Amino acid sequence: MARTGSAKDDPATSSRQEGRRYRRILFALIAAGVATFTELYAIQGVLTQLAEELQVSPSEASLAISFATTGVALGVLPWAWAGDRFGRLRCMQFAVSAAVVFGLLAAVMPSFEALLAVRLLGGVALAGVPVLAVAYIRETLKGSMAAAAAAAYIAGTTVGGAGGRVISGALSPELGWRGAVLGAGVASLAVAVVFLALAPRSAVRPRGGGSQWARLRSATSRLALWRLYVQGLLLTGSFVAVYNFLGFRVEAPPYSVPPSLAALLFLSYFAGTVTSRMTGSWLPRLGYTRTVLVGFFGMAVGLGVMLIENLMAVILGLVVFTASFFLAHAAAVATVGEVAGAQYQSQASAMYTIMFYLGSGVLGWLLGLFFEQSGWPALTLAIGIVLVVCAAFCTIGRPRRSGQRYSVRDGA
Repeated sequence: MARTGSAKDDPATSSRQEGRRYRRILFALIAAGVATFTELYAIQGVLTQLAEELQVSPSEASLAISFATTGVALGVLPWAWAGDRFGRLRCMQFAVSAAVVFGLLAAVMPSFEALLAVRLLGGVALAGVPVLAVAYIRETLKGSMAAAAAAAYIAGTTVGGAGGRVISGALSPELGWRGAVLGAGVASLAVAVVFLALAPRSAVRPRGGGSQWARLRSATSRLALWRLYVQGLLLTGSFVAVYNFLGFRVEAPPYSVPPSLAALLFLSYFAGTVTSRMTGSWLPRLGYTRTVLVGFFGMAVGLGVMLIENLMAVILGLVVFTASFFLAHAAAVATVGEVAGAQYQSQASAMYTIMFYLGSGVLGWLLGLFFEQSGWPALTLAIGIVLVVCAAFCTIGRPRRSGQRYSVRDGA
């Protein structure tokens, strides 16, 4: 009797294969986020020890973060073009591997200058992951599966960002800052292997980027988008400055918190996981302007609470500040794609990513000079001024509702 079909054609078999492939992609993307962001932010948990051993000031120590995040900003567009030409997954695999290698090398650099150079190169390598992850998801999955995969990647970056800081902070009292960064690097390497083993290839063939420059010009010629880019720069710089220098504050009198316990403050980062998910329901009902104003106001409130010289108040203020930042950040990310539309959405997202990491690398360091000269109240005042300027530029003169209505009316 002739066979009417193979196991491959059987709907049940096909469904099981699709389910396995989907789970592989989910776990692979979580692993990519954890591996790269653990490496990126692990050193932030040991800045006080690094500054003491290498005999540099707090603002100079924070350059170990700034150089890496500036490297991410520099690497965004080259990686976007490489992904179009050579394939998104292949470039992501190379980016993850290179970022982990540079993370391990950072622990053994003989001088502060060499450390900064390696951190810069590590940031350039790491840029390939955030800029290509969404495109990889879109070419491998559709509909609700793609949305879930994107959420899985974001969850991975959150876990990596917080986990890297906590791991290094916990290890530093026993191993020193070098041993702590090396330990976090080994953890990144183990998770990176999971990504390399699980991520399936896409059926989409690489294509050239002949019209990239034209689309980039479109993404940089509209005031509507520049409002969002500026938000990314100013808010992220403020956010990173708080996390860069809070450890110096709480490890000094009157708190005198041990470094291993001070690192637990970074668990506040998970508050952003909750509020970034809330943005999806807030934006359609409130619009961009109202949503980000809630974020701006919450950040200001959190800063004010952190001024109180009580450790519980500092923790509460940090949670509010962090949650509010991610609410505003997620609103901006969603609105960038909506305002840009399909024609140059990738380029607009790349521009936002560049400004986001420039804010982290440059403004995050500059704001730290206020802390170094005049302490935490001066840093708080400087960030408060940045928030007011950002709120004015991003919201005055635009409709209360975001999306197509704003996109059409702006017309810039």
